Amino acid sequence: MKHTRGRVIEVTSVEELDRRLDAGARSLAGWRLVGLDLTAHGPALLDRTLAQSLFLGCRFADGVADEIRDAGGVVFPEVPGSPVDPYRATLYAPRELYDTPRYRDSLDARAYAWTQGCVGADDMLARALHDHAVDEALEGWTAGRSIVGVMGGHALRRGSEGYAEAARLGHLLGRTHTVATGGGPGAMEAANLGAWMADRSGAELGAALSTLSATPSFEPSIGAWARAAFEVVDTYGPGRASLGIPTWHYGHEPPNPFASAIAKYFRNATREAILLEICNAGIVFLPGAAGTVQEIFQDACENYYADASSVAPMILVGREHWTRTLPAWPLLEALAAEREMQDHVHLVDSLDEVRALVAPGL
Repeated sequence: MKHTRGRVIEVTSVEELDRRLDAGARSLAGWRLVGLDLTAHGPALLDRTLAQSLFLGCRFADGVADEIRDAGGVVFPEVPGSPVDPYRATLYAPRELYDTPRYRDSLDARAYAWTQGCVGADDMLARALHDHAVDEALEGWTAGRSIVGVMGGHALRRGSEGYAEAARLGHLLGRTHTVATGGGPGAMEAANLGAWMADRSGAELGAALSTLSATPSFEPSIGAWARAAFEVVDTYGPGRASLGIPTWHYGHEPPNPFASAIAKYFRNATREAILLEICNAGIVFLPGAAGTVQEIFQDACENYYADASSVAPMILVGREHWTRTLPAWPLLEALAAEREMQDHVHLVDSLDEVRALVAPGL
């Protein structure tokens, strides 16, 4: 497929390239060719104007890459040793990351192992290029969507009432919004599950929760945990689109298979900023620990300095948790006082209260 933004033309298939060349294109200025096998296209390319063209991870016949550079094109070669495609044009699908029967052999596990190895300049370049490519793919995926975030702890176990509540929240929000989470286990998985099953009945969601409860945690076996999720996917799919934005920085947190699109990053700081930024319909914060607290105040900082048109709602669920266990609410309330965000921060206890704030028509 291709994505066209102004003068930038992104070409990610040989068929698309051939179609454009056959239509008479004489200049590749502004073209970005990604991951193509161009070993048979040397003569056709070199017969065109190549100044301001960009080739990312493409393969060429001997000497052609140098000729393209001499003609004004920019060539970024494949990065040796990288388990991921640094120039990918799409977000990950769950089965792309879980691509082998044993988790330890999967792309997800291989990518994490790669981050723990010896880090050279080529490795760092590959990771930076990969995260930039995910940024661009995510920009295209989110365009035009009303996105509500659900944040919460990774330790919440399947079979618990908290997990079921998070799933019911996702089920509610997924009817009117695209649900985005941090893409990991626990509350994140539950919210993605509920959103993915938004077109199914509450009874079917309950049955899926029962199936999952037999494998309550990704410890000690990520493989068993993922297989239980894929059993639900195969039973009730296809589901509604939802988004997960996890990171290989936390290698102990596997991505959950209920996020139909996964924007997985190497840099956690980038991932955190992007996750909060895309939630244009607001964020619901379920009980969590340090990571969730960080997200609350990172989001609060954005709202604190925003004008009225840019403030997005913040809903903290669990009065006891956010006023006594981890008293984030008093500080958030104090920050919001007399700011544009003041009427957009809420502390609630029930799904009905969340519904009234985020999806009042339901």
